[in-house]
Amino acid sequence: MNQSTEDRRDFIGYGSQPPHARWPAEARVAVSLVVNVEEGAELSIADGDERNEAVYDVVHEIVGAPDPCLESHFGYGTRAGYWRIMRVLERFGVPVTVNACARSLARSPWLAEDILARDHEISCHGYRWESLAGMAEDDERRLIAKSVAAIQHASGVRPIGWHTRNASSVNTRRLLVEEGGFLYDSDAYDDDLPYIVDVDGHDHVVLPYSFDTNDMRFQGGGLFVHAEDFARYCIDAYDALWREGDRRPAMMSVGLHLRLIGRPGRIAGLERFLDHVQETGGAWFARRRDIAHHWRARMSLPEWRPITGRPSNSAGT
Repeated sequence: MNQSTEDRRDFIGYGSQPPHARWPAEARVAVSLVVNVEEGAELSIADGDERNEAVYDVVHEIVGAPDPCLESHFGYGTRAGYWRIMRVLERFGVPVTVNACARSLARSPWLAEDILARDHEISCHGYRWESLAGMAEDDERRLIAKSVAAIQHASGVRPIGWHTRNASSVNTRRLLVEEGGFLYDSDAYDDDLPYIVDVDGHDHVVLPYSFDTNDMRFQGGGLFVHAEDFARYCIDAYDALWREGDRRPAMMSVGLHLRLIGRPGRIAGLERFLDHVQETGGAWFARRRDIAHHWRARMSLPEWRPITGRPSNSAGT
């Protein structure tokens, strides 16, 4: 199988012989739960943005005026959903990566304090909850710097992971490496294992994310209606990876949102999934930064340090 040197896209990846992940404790699956915090960062005319979000079937888009109704849907995430999710995670003893928009934490610094007190990771989900596709390079460079500064100010810790909402630009990964303080990004959906890319001579970790094992499928006419739908789909995914994991251990990302899985009618889906995984065994529940560090070591790369030599907090490295 030869790939054209002219083609910027890699359709082969690891091919038929992926590297053995050698997860800690001989785990068959590295399970990465990602809790997305977007509340207060959604587009809102009332907050000076150019338009309002339009992401709910049950809410008509309000054009040209503030939308208190939509704001309250997002507000549920921090007022109620966050605490419900955290109680479940605490009960199961599962560490997670909290993928937070910088504006969310700037508006609710208590969130950052509570997240770190629970020993979860804070990664960056951009500044606003927005796509970066088509953004001018200088504007995106400033946005990355602004996002890092806002999270560091709110939490005392700089993020070392990044994930763009839906669509990064053609410059995003290069700008993250240029910024110097990012160990990994999750702006990919193309593999069941992490991989290393060379970006301007630097080894950068890519941790693929997933839109199928994700509670986002509860909205927008998605396929999840009942809590059991989420649980069954995620359990089936875990079981398939577990079976393959005797020879080819892989990684499973599960996307969660405060205002979605945090609803009382849906939280049982997360509980049933975690019950099943813990009863089945073979999982390494890990923060994404831990997986990225492990993968660098597995690929015989030196221990990661910020490229620019900027000081980093121990909670971030």
